[in-house]
Amino acid sequence: MTPLRQRMIEDLKLRNLAPRTIQSYVSRVAAFARHFGRSPEDLGRDEVRSYLLHLVQERHVCWSTYNQTVAGLRFLYEVTLGREGVLVRISCPKQPKKLPVVLSLEEVARLFAAVVGLKHRAILMTAYAAGLRISEVVGLRVDDIDSQRMVLRVRQAKGRRDRYVMLSPRLLALLREYWKAARPTEWLFPGDIPGRPLTASTVYRVCVQAARDAGLGKHVTVHTLRHSFATHLLESGTDIRTIQVLLGHRNLKTTAVYTHVSPVAVEATRSPLDRLGPLPGELHP
Repeated sequence: MTPLRQRMIEDLKLRNLAPRTIQSYVSRVAAFARHFGRSPEDLGRDEVRSYLLHLVQERHVCWSTYNQTVAGLRFLYEVTLGREGVLVRISCPKQPKKLPVVLSLEEVARLFAAVVGLKHRAILMTAYAAGLRISEVVGLRVDDIDSQRMVLRVRQAKGRRDRYVMLSPRLLALLREYWKAARPTEWLFPGDIPGRPLTASTVYRVCVQAARDAGLGKHVTVHTLRHSFATHLLESGTDIRTIQVLLGHRNLKTTAVYTHVSPVAVEATRSPLDRLGPLPGELHP
């Protein structure tokens, strides 16, 4: 690791940025350096502009990748190197707004029925039942399950904040069945490497394969289950502000006082998982 990369990582950590953000910024800067075959310390405004044009006109990268590159380079030059003006007049364009893919209740049931293996079914059903991001579901620990209050604790989610979400009785029954079979001790869904959780890429592949096996004909990811969770709650009459808190969304135009929901409301909200029909071999609470 070069001294410059080490210094940038340390600067990112000092600002308490999320590990995935750190990894993204560093990898974008590394790609920039590889493109020119030189250290970013020897490059400047002209090279940055040339590289960004290369990403748009030749690589045809998506706007999220472009914006991550701009953010990573801006941090490097303005914070780590202390060079103002390298990215002057370069902004992050707004990304096109697309409606998310949402599954119907029947499609969600077909997806779960197509999942092979108790562990994989449990992790996908957990993601849907609580509306979790893929990083949040793989990061669950055994002691995050609070069966007394019927909530799940989500640790240091996006924005570096903890939150609680409802624990579906039906999900609790499945997780108890899974725990008896797998006996996880630390991570709720441990991976192949001792002491590490299941990787997000593994869960992603499981979800995509289940969607194919179910014949859904849609591009389905774990985040699709999160979108479906929110949509199904809204359709069942759940207050939009309750959904916002359950999802852990931060609205830049409002403050927490307008979107705050008491823990009682969170605990009383019923997961849409409980509205699905019975699945093969499922134990009921």
